[in-house]
Amino acid sequence: MEHAAYPTLSRINRMLSRMLEWITISLMVLLTLIVTMAVFARLMGQSFSWYDEVAAIMLAWITYYGSALAALHRRHIGFDSVLLAIPQKIQVVVLLLGEAIVLLFFFLMARAGFQVLDVLAGDTLVSLTWVPIQFTQSIIPIGAILFMLCQTLSLPGFLKLTAAGISLEHAEIEEEVETELEKNKDHV
Repeated sequence: MEHAAYPTLSRINRMLSRMLEWITISLMVLLTLIVTMAVFARLMGQSFSWYDEVAAIMLAWITYYGSALAALHRRHIGFDSVLLAIPQKIQVVVLLLGEAIVLLFFFLMARAGFQVLDVLAGDTLVSLTWVPIQFTQSIIPIGAILFMLCQTLSLPGFLKLTAAGISLEHAEIEEEVETELEKNKDHV
């Protein structure tokens, strides 16, 4: 999340956003190519033994990287209307408590992810025996750490907006309504 009051932080957010966008889009394109190739191969009677397993793993990777990207832009489900309805004196306390709970959850997820990697040491995929499961499951701690980083990087801007009484939900909805009204003004 960018904010004019934090130019350096905004620059870091833009760079991280671009990186996460490229990773997510690349994974989506690669997944599309793999599934398309598998469909054509199946139509020709030559089914790939590995594509189901690889596609499921890639979908999980897309989910984790996309989730971190959404956290960076504060696009996960939120209740800023409820937050803004709370008396202003305790808004920041409630916001920080919520952030602490989210960060704790993802910290525990990262920790559990590292434990999972230890347990899976030496195992490989069933269909591609040269691919270690540790590699495929490394997205669990990586995704959790990225989410914590993105959530933390977007916090100062979100705090500033909340303190100013600005709701991200309402701003987005109002922008969409204005866009639709502008598009349809000739139809009325």
